[in-house]
Amino acid sequence: MTARMHMVWLRAVAGRLKTDYRYSSQLCYNTFPFPEINAKQKETINQYVFQVLDERAKYPEKTMAWLYNPETMPKGLKQAHQELDEAIERIYRLSPFQNDAERLEYLFRLYEEMILKNTLFAKQKKSRKGKVNLKDSVKQA
Repeated sequence: MTARMHMVWLRAVAGRLKTDYRYSSQLCYNTFPFPEINAKQKETINQYVFQVLDERAKYPEKTMAWLYNPETMPKGLKQAHQELDEAIERIYRLSPFQNDAERLEYLFRLYEEMILKNTLFAKQKKSRKGKVNLKDSVKQA
């Protein structure tokens, strides 16, 4: 969720309340174009995620605000996030993106494809009482 690709999407499509983002499942999360990945790609991403978590664990006395302050962020944590970003971007395409504008343009092309293929929102299963089963919806997302 904090990968550069998702943050570019968040800044473009999420609402705002003053200067804070209003993260919405309908506007931001469910519309985020994330490609289908295979088991190997998923494992690779998991390895990078755990590297980020391992770096955070080195500083148990520090707050998230301290860890992610550009002036105090540990080099190892910054490097772990950069490597995670690169791994995620390689899922989208092999050639690196030049900047955030190029990332956003690419994401909007994928979003347009999702609309054309009618795959924007996963279909939700309804329970016997006609209510959406949240557990099944999360599995599909």
